Amino acid sequence: MQAVSLNNQPLRSTKRLRMVRRLKKHYWFYLMMLPGLLFFIVYKYMPMWGILISFQDYQPFLGMLGSKWVGVKHYATFFQDETFWMLFRNTFILATYNIVFFFPLPIIISLMLNEVRKESYKRIVQTLIYIPHFVSWVVVAGISFLFLSSQGGIFNSLLESAGREPVNFLLSKEWFRTVITSQVMWKETGWGTIIFLAALAGVDPGLYEAAKIDGASRWRQMWHITLPAIRSTIIILLILRLGHFMDTGFEQIFLMVNAMNREVGEVFDTYVYSMGISQGKLSYSTAVGVFKSTVGLVLVVGSNWLSKKFGEDGIY
Repeated sequence: MQAVSLNNQPLRSTKRLRMVRRLKKHYWFYLMMLPGLLFFIVYKYMPMWGILISFQDYQPFLGMLGSKWVGVKHYATFFQDETFWMLFRNTFILATYNIVFFFPLPIIISLMLNEVRKESYKRIVQTLIYIPHFVSWVVVAGISFLFLSSQGGIFNSLLESAGREPVNFLLSKEWFRTVITSQVMWKETGWGTIIFLAALAGVDPGLYEAAKIDGASRWRQMWHITLPAIRSTIIILLILRLGHFMDTGFEQIFLMVNAMNREVGEVFDTYVYSMGISQGKLSYSTAVGVFKSTVGLVLVVGSNWLSKKFGEDGIY
C-alpha cells in the first residue's frame, strides 16, 4: 500500500502543477466567469435550501430550525386533492400546445430568413420580429383586450361588420388556450430565431455551391444541407425546453385567467401563488413547486438519454 501511495504522489503533484499552469494561463477567462458563477450560487443554488420547508409546517417567526417537521404530509395532501388533476391537465395541455405550435415556429422563420438574399431586408425583418420579446406581459394582455374584447374589440367589430355574432374570446373556456398560445407565439417567436440563425450562419457555403453544381433545388438544399446542419441545435433546445415543460408562465396566465375560464386556465404556477402568497400556505405551495420542478428534471434526463440513444448530442 505504501508503494502505491508513493507511486501516486508524483502523479498528483504533476496534475496539481498542470492545473496551476492552466489557471495562470487562462486567468482572464476564469475571472470573467466569476460573476456568472456567483450569480448561479446566490440566486440558483442557495435558494434550493428552501425546498426543506416543504417537509415542515413552516412558520416564518420560528424559521426553518424552529418549525415542526411533518415529512411528506404536504405532498400527500396535494396528490389526494381533486384540484391536482385539474392543475395537471391544464398545465399539461398548455405545455403541449407550446411544444407543438410554438417550438417549431422559430425554426421555420429562421429557415425562411436564411433564404432571403437581400441583407438589408433580412435585418429589418429580424429587428421587427425581435421587438415583441421586450414587450411586458401586462402590455400583451392590454393589446389582447383591445383586439379581442366583446365590446368594441377590433376582431369582434370585424365579425359584426361581416354579419357574424361576436365571440367572447376573453371569457370563453374554449378560446382560452388558443389565446394563450397565440400570445406566446407572437411575443417569443422572433427572439427564438436568434440561436437558429446563429447555427445557420455556421453552415459551410461550399456545401450549397456543391449542391447547386449537382442541380439541387433550394428545397433540396434546405432539406439535405440546412436542416441536418442545425439538427443538433434543435435537439438541444428541445431538451432544454422540456426542462421548463411545466412552466407555463405565471405572469401571462395570471393576467388572462378570470372566473369564467379558471376551470381551464388555473395551472401550477398560479396555484403556487394563490396558496403561498394569498393564503400563506408556504410549505404546501413549496411542495407543489418541488413536484413541478421534479417533473422538469425527469423530462430533461429522459429526453437527454433518448437523444444519446439515437446517436445525437445531449446537453451533458
